[in-house]
Parts: sequence; C-alpha cells; structure tokens
Amino acid sequence: MLKITGFVLVLLMALLQAFYAFYAFVDPTAFAEIRGTELFSSQDADWVRIYGSRTLFVALIIGVLLYLRNYTLLIFAALIGMVMPAADAWLAFQANAADVVVGKHLATILYLGVTCSVLVAIRRRESRALAK
Repeated sequence: MLKITGFVLVLLMALLQAFYAFYAFVDPTAFAEIRGTELFSSQDADWVRIYGSRTLFVALIIGVLLYLRNYTLLIFAALIGMVMPAADAWLAFQANAADVVVGKHLATILYLGVTCSVLVAIRRRESRALAK
C-alpha cells in the first residue's frame, strides 16, 4: 500500500507539472494569473512559455524516474523541488497576489514534504528487505 501511495503522489506531481507546462503554452496570461503574477507585454508571454518548457522538462524527468522506480532520486527531487514553490510563494506575495494563490504555493511545499516522507519510507522498507 505504501508503494501505491508513493506512486500516486509522484504521478500526480508529474501530471500537474505537465498540465502547467501545457497551460503556460496555451494561455500564458491566464497561467501567470493563477501563479500570482500578471503580464505587462507580449514579451512577458514569451517568458511564461519558457517557464512552461522548463516545467515540461521537470514533468518528464519525474515521469522517467517514476517509471524506473528510482525512489532515491525521487526523494531528492521532492526535497529539492520545494525551492520552486517557495520562490513562487515569495514572488506571488511580493506581487500582492491573493492569499489563496500564496497559500496554494505553500500547500505545494507541504505536498512535496509528504511525498518525500512517503518515498523515504518506501526506500527504508526496500533497504530492510534487501538486508534480510
């Protein structure tokens, strides 16, 4: 059951990142607004699309690591990945975004922490099973 929980948590993480990447390409203005910022020119839309391409890269890396069941690297991805929503929360706060937007970024940090904890538990079980 723990492995299924970890799998689902990571899969949702990868799918959300893929959705964000798609959304950033399709509607940069709306994407920027849900992230807590606004666009001031068409050149800003280009930067949102660049963000989308990097987000797609993250989604694909997470997807490949999940496919390979590389829980060790997924632990680090979840842990280090907390930097992004922390920065997003700070940027949204500075842009005077709605509290719900900042809260969403903070909830993402919590989600990544829970995911990291579940992955650590999976890895520990695997290590104990190999030691027997």
